Amino acid sequence: MFIFLVGISFSAFSQETSRKSTRVNIPGSFLIDIGVNNGLNAPDNFDTGFWGSRTINLYYQYPFRLWETKFSIVPGAGLGMDRYKLTNNFTLNPTPGTDGTYALVNSATLYPGTKKSMIVANYFDVPIELRFDSNPDDISRSFNVAAGVRGGVLLDAFTKIKYKEDGETKTIKDKQNHGLNDIRYGFYTRIGIGGFNLFFQYNTSQLFKVDKGPEKTSMNAFTTGISINGF
Repeated sequence: MFIFLVGISFSAFSQETSRKSTRVNIPGSFLIDIGVNNGLNAPDNFDTGFWGSRTINLYYQYPFRLWETKFSIVPGAGLGMDRYKLTNNFTLNPTPGTDGTYALVNSATLYPGTKKSMIVANYFDVPIELRFDSNPDDISRSFNVAAGVRGGVLLDAFTKIKYKEDGETKTIKDKQNHGLNDIRYGFYTRIGIGGFNLFFQYNTSQLFKVDKGPEKTSMNAFTTGISINGF
């Protein structure tokens, strides 16, 4: 009975509160990118899975329309979260070798019974783009195309290994940069209708610092996927 009475009181309070609440309009828009990662000039044994190697970008953007034209300058800021799933269960060595590089090693030598291996990098990004909207007065139904540049700072990075030991599945994370570049920069393009777009991003900066990655790689990462923009 007590729970029933509390439920009635809470319901009445919620209804009263909802009547008094007002909608807060936040200027600008929030953008979600969901894509898959690949690399150019990847080192040996850097074999990535399709969906496990993914990117999720969460950005806030604010458009500045250029006079009465159909073009806008759109700066933004937010988080970029990259994942690289290594299908051969290799991982980055916890310590650099004598040549200063973080080699790719078979994770089974470190953790027998390895089931999954992943490299994770999270960034704070600042993108800025030039966007064309066919109907800038109603962009939610407008055809649009954008091209821009993006710079980011590495917030944290780690390797993640899931392995089985004594019949129990365990997960271990090694939180360190593993020679990853502290900054990234590159360009991107986006095309679509309304809040749904296809996008392509390419990092002209290398994924790893010079002479720090496996085999002193000069790997560049790129991402393709979809964008959802809430106006």
